[in-house]
Amino acid sequence: MTSTQPLTRRSGPRRGTLRIGTRVAVPFHVSAVVVGLATLVLLGVAAAATLTMGRLGIELADIPSVLLGEATGKDAFVFDRLRGPRLAVAIATGAAFGLSGALFQSVTRNPLGSPDVIGLGAGAGAGAATVALFLPDVVPASVGALLGALLAMGLVYVSTGTGFRSPGRLVVAGIGVAAMATAVTQYVVYAVERDKASSLAAYVNGSLAARSWDDATVIWIVLLGCLPLAALLARPLTIGEMGDDLSTGLGANPGRTKTAAVLLSIALSAGAVSVAGPIAFISLTAPQIAKRLTRSTGPQLAVSTLLGALLLVAADLAAQQLPLFDDLPVGIYTMAVGGAYLGFLLVREWRRQPA
Repeated sequence: MTSTQPLTRRSGPRRGTLRIGTRVAVPFHVSAVVVGLATLVLLGVAAAATLTMGRLGIELADIPSVLLGEATGKDAFVFDRLRGPRLAVAIATGAAFGLSGALFQSVTRNPLGSPDVIGLGAGAGAGAATVALFLPDVVPASVGALLGALLAMGLVYVSTGTGFRSPGRLVVAGIGVAAMATAVTQYVVYAVERDKASSLAAYVNGSLAARSWDDATVIWIVLLGCLPLAALLARPLTIGEMGDDLSTGLGANPGRTKTAAVLLSIALSAGAVSVAGPIAFISLTAPQIAKRLTRSTGPQLAVSTLLGALLLVAADLAAQQLPLFDDLPVGIYTMAVGGAYLGFLLVREWRRQPA
């Protein structure tokens, strides 16, 4: 039996408790639920627009039959080969990036932190570039990206001397590894033939073009496998944001929580870059927007996940439909939006400081 307790007012956002039976009680912020539901609605609108807009768009009235597998002809081809897999990959990839960023920012207590900061995206790009140069048509770029991301994280782990338990050392080591990986990528782009360099540059910037249902299956398995683990970390991460001493006094293990959260963040990002390339700024902006919209404490994992999906689907919709450019890699759009948002944060901080 499921029930909810009456909401109580506190100094912060309103809270409630969802009770499932007599033993399970799940606390929640009302503002987080409202923002999450609104984001889910907007995500549905963006997904519908992705399927219906443009010359090959499916009629809105035909969407239910298409989703049920009852469509034939053009609609079936567009959904099965062109827009369906791309949309499925965009939703799961954006969600994975958003959740990954929320985990990482909670551990580092740094609003500008993301897995990209510790070199995961740069490592993925270097891996894809390396197989394109030395093993073309033998190893897929997605496999190279995954191996490059894992190698970069291995180097960061060894370089810190404390594994993933020290966020400060993690960021410093990651910056160095990212610089080396970027140098490898730039060398390969310069060395390979022009046609190969163009396709490689699209992947390194992050692209959702020509994705298949196999790609969608991979990233959805990664996402659905990581979601329960992230839910288990939600409470320890919320306690951890109060400081290591207090969290230890409340029975948590800060070192173990940090390591688990970073590993989970890496797994989510690695899965995402393996199917879509190192798409920038989703993992940075989604958690910050979630914090500002909900005005609640804690890492806001669920809202960050939904916002990550919405941001990437909206960016990919722009990549497909804007008439100024011919299907630019979606990563270029997310870089533009992320850079603007980062500038907004910097200006806001400057204005807060006394003259």
